[in-house]
Amino acid sequence: MDYKEELKKKLGELKEIEGFPIGTDKDILELSIPPFYTACPNPFISDFLAKHGSSYDESSDTYHKEPFLGDVSEGKNHPSYNVHSYHTKVPFKAIVKFIEHYTKKGDVVLDAFSGTGMTGLAASHVERNCILSDLSTLASFVSHNYTSNHEIHDLFESTTKLINEVEKELDWLFKTKHKLKSGKEVDVKIINIIWSDVLECSFCAEDIVYWDASVIDGQISDEFACPSCNASLKKKDCNRRIDNVFDSVLGHGIDMAKQVPVQINYRYDKTRYSKEPDAFDLRLLEEIEEANFSEFLPLLLIPDGYNTSQPIKSHKFTHIHHFFTKRNLIILSQLYSRLKFKKTHLFLFTSILNNLSKRYRYRTTGGGGPSGNLFIPSLGKELNPFIAYRKKLKSFGALTAPKSDVIVSNQSATHLKNILSNSIDYIFTDPPFGDNIMYSEMNLIWEAWLKVLTNNTSESIINKVQNKGLKEYNGLMQLCFNEYFRVLKPKRWITVVFHNSKASVWNGIQEAITKAGFMISQVSTLDKKQGSFKQVTAPGSVANDLVISAFKPSESFSDSFISQAGEGLEITFISEFLSNLPSKPIIERTEKMLYSKMVAYYIQRGYEIKYDAKSFYSLLKNNFIEEYGFWFTSDQINSYIEYKKYAKLNDIEEIRSGGLFLFVSDEKSALVWLHNFLNQPKSFSDVSVAFNQLANIQDDQVPELRDLLEENFVFDGGIYRRPKSEEEHNQITDKRQKHLWKEFETILIQAQTERKKIKEVRKEALAYGFERCYKDKRFKDILTIASKLHPSILENSGDLTDFVEAAEIQTEGLA
Repeated sequence: MDYKEELKKKLGELKEIEGFPIGTDKDILELSIPPFYTACPNPFISDFLAKHGSSYDESSDTYHKEPFLGDVSEGKNHPSYNVHSYHTKVPFKAIVKFIEHYTKKGDVVLDAFSGTGMTGLAASHVERNCILSDLSTLASFVSHNYTSNHEIHDLFESTTKLINEVEKELDWLFKTKHKLKSGKEVDVKIINIIWSDVLECSFCAEDIVYWDASVIDGQISDEFACPSCNASLKKKDCNRRIDNVFDSVLGHGIDMAKQVPVQINYRYDKTRYSKEPDAFDLRLLEEIEEANFSEFLPLLLIPDGYNTSQPIKSHKFTHIHHFFTKRNLIILSQLYSRLKFKKTHLFLFTSILNNLSKRYRYRTTGGGGPSGNLFIPSLGKELNPFIAYRKKLKSFGALTAPKSDVIVSNQSATHLKNILSNSIDYIFTDPPFGDNIMYSEMNLIWEAWLKVLTNNTSESIINKVQNKGLKEYNGLMQLCFNEYFRVLKPKRWITVVFHNSKASVWNGIQEAITKAGFMISQVSTLDKKQGSFKQVTAPGSVANDLVISAFKPSESFSDSFISQAGEGLEITFISEFLSNLPSKPIIERTEKMLYSKMVAYYIQRGYEIKYDAKSFYSLLKNNFIEEYGFWFTSDQINSYIEYKKYAKLNDIEEIRSGGLFLFVSDEKSALVWLHNFLNQPKSFSDVSVAFNQLANIQDDQVPELRDLLEENFVFDGGIYRRPKSEEEHNQITDKRQKHLWKEFETILIQAQTERKKIKEVRKEALAYGFERCYKDKRFKDILTIASKLHPSILENSGDLTDFVEAAEIQTEGLA
């Protein structure tokens, strides 16, 4: 079959699929290598599944796995990791462990936020087949190249030949003069050139070469003196000098922030030298500016965006080619024109683009890779492309042939129409993190050379320029997880890696997962050892990524719940949930967590809640087995006892599980932590010391620690303990609910009588009051309070949002 011709015939119908990229049919076809990679929605995925997939039949399905709890600390030191840069990656060796746990050889794995394709690389490493997809053209292109078969010997040979040919023609662009002791000058090859912004003194308006003023003995000083008036200045106090220059690509004059070369680094006779640009170097620059282009250049207007504002406003960039010096543009243009679209050659070409741009920074400590945005540094380093190309080529030796098939698609995860329902054996995915990274903006430089751009209409990010706030982000993520749920086989697992320290974004992801139908089994951490730029520097960032493990319930469970609207199926729900938890003491097995899970599941589907905290405890006591405050099914208890013997946990003092609450940040997480900590009775001072070391309460009016203990535990003989009997449990529950209801009624009166927004509130009182109002069909009371709450309260509290959304639906139904 001529797959490219077949793809050409299908382009018309493929354009109806969400996320179809921006580009001409010719460029999309030229970039594609069907059937395994298409620079558009891949129409050959159905054939891929027909070959590698298996149909689902619950009557014969024996699959069962507990969530993966192994060590997932993996660094980025594998050579293949650094072949091509991207904004964020999960080390493929870490993903391998998840895939081996949840699947067997020959199974089909999916990642529809594929990024660089590390999930596919991991899957093929252990002989699993994989479907990769990404909205980004650059990401899908890189995914394919990471997971396809490369003839490395041919790559080295042909690329070396190509570099030598172009360098022979254009080596004059990176030539300078070295003066010997005899006074004779010889031609030498430039390694790199340092460029500096020219600033305008805020006092005398004279030019200041930033390098000359601020770099002293190799170190950059925050404060410097104006060479003309001696005023003490900081860079932020000065404007950049703007000149009108002729742009030979556009064919007219443009305003551009002035930058000048300040240091040339080169090598002669194995010794490295540095010098200031001399008359020869400046004449060479004039010759370069007069040169014309004979080959392709990306003539693309830079769009308004969150990340594009700095180069547009500060350096006056208007087009993508402004990210490169004229010298490097000439070389890149010649190299690109001779690639002939061989996939590995273009992969290599894009891998060095950012380092050859004006984004490459001068650092006193060396290095200088571009930052996690499109920022143009005031001190930049222009690298010699021929040297950079040869150095990068060596890293490509880390690429290995896949051991199984990987197919790649370029489309939105919100509409995976070309993937059959119940066809995927496992999903590992790393979705966008709210407003952490603006992918379509950050990929512009790469994609301009690929000639196919990301269609960011359904890009799942928070971006003011795209008019996407938290609501739009949550809505898009919901569509994505709906599709994930549809294509995954029942009883199978999805692993979601997530990095964002904002509670509102974290809640949005959890809401999307659970509303799609998944049950979240546990949350743990993934230590990638080396943080990305955003992880290391962003305010409030956390060290590790969160790993959410969730499963799709069995078909019979889902069908019965839908047909009976959950009525009388509370025990079935708890059994289904517990059976997919590890046989270990994790917080998801506590009464409070199980009740929260059940309430959320029912509320999100509009089902009636017939149990309160007291009757739910009786349900657990009559149908399940309790050990140290953790609940198990009868089938699991023996495994737990064996686990305790193996782990020597007859006296559990502290639960180190990564559960839903990794931090004590509000009353709910505080109570879960206290329940675990009071497995053995303790004095107030013991509790206080441990609690204060851990707690970081924010945006929640939580009672003092002693009041929390008095309200939720038993004070006996000078120490606090958990309730032992059902009578003690019910007494504590009655007392706590009485206090919560009283506070809720106060909040309701405040919402009914005051005009101002409620900015601070006890969230547990709201949650209990909303639950009680929902049961009593007092939906208007829920909505009255919700309308007066400050938006951040609901944004950071998924359980409260569930009640509000349910009340809105019920109110509309009654209207």
